[in-house]
Amino acid sequence: MGERLKDRVAIVTGAGSILAGTGNGKATAVVFAREGAKVMAVDYKIEAAEETRRLIEKEGGTCISFYADVSKASDCQKMVEACVKKFGRLDILHNNVGMGGYGGPVELPEETWDKTMDINLKSMYLTCKYALPYMEKQGSGVIINISSLSAIRCQPAPALAYSVSKAGVIALTREVAIQYASKGIRCNAILPGLMKTPMVEYYNPDAYGNGSVELMWQRRDAMCPTGKQGEPWDVAYAALFLASDDSKYITGTTLLVDAGLCQTQRSWSSEKK
Repeated sequence: MGERLKDRVAIVTGAGSILAGTGNGKATAVVFAREGAKVMAVDYKIEAAEETRRLIEKEGGTCISFYADVSKASDCQKMVEACVKKFGRLDILHNNVGMGGYGGPVELPEETWDKTMDINLKSMYLTCKYALPYMEKQGSGVIINISSLSAIRCQPAPALAYSVSKAGVIALTREVAIQYASKGIRCNAILPGLMKTPMVEYYNPDAYGNGSVELMWQRRDAMCPTGKQGEPWDVAYAALFLASDDSKYITGTTLLVDAGLCQTQRSWSSEKK
């Protein structure tokens, strides 16, 4: 066990996994706990949050699970209040909740656009809305928002709502960071590239693998400069850096975790064929 987050309290939203395995949020909750943080693992599937809690406690860490639909203001307010009531403070807010999906402006249903914006973007506005007053009162705090490489680069298939929502996360991060920089609060975004996670398996087989999960993994590996996708732990350790004092002079920035994919001239659409 480490001490980079010793005596700090962290909320991790999306701390469960949508399918079996470990996603970015679950890995981040575990890593934060291993480094000494007291963690509130939040998910709209409480059984998934409970699984994360059990894993952390098995390793000797401190964690409570909490149900919340973070697209709802009342749930976000209750979440933050419950965390502060339990642990006395809130030092780290890690916004990991998100949904995928495909479609351009013509074929995308309006309700899918609205749902994607609510889950991927509005949720981060709401969690910040209720967390920031506590952090400001403390005179310190860290917010980490999970965006995506899709915010700055197109996917193989049109993903309008997802990509626009993730681009909005970058703007939200910048605005919060500058407004609260003088108050001891930092806010940064992580842009994961092609990651091998349960969420990808849930949303993407049709776009990448014609319905085949194994073919999807093969094609995504081939797209990466390293020849393989990243792991949830790669995102988790990037989050640990941003949550810790190692990044005390970093705010308002975006951290790419993509093995250099954004620097290549590869065509995602041609690679998938």
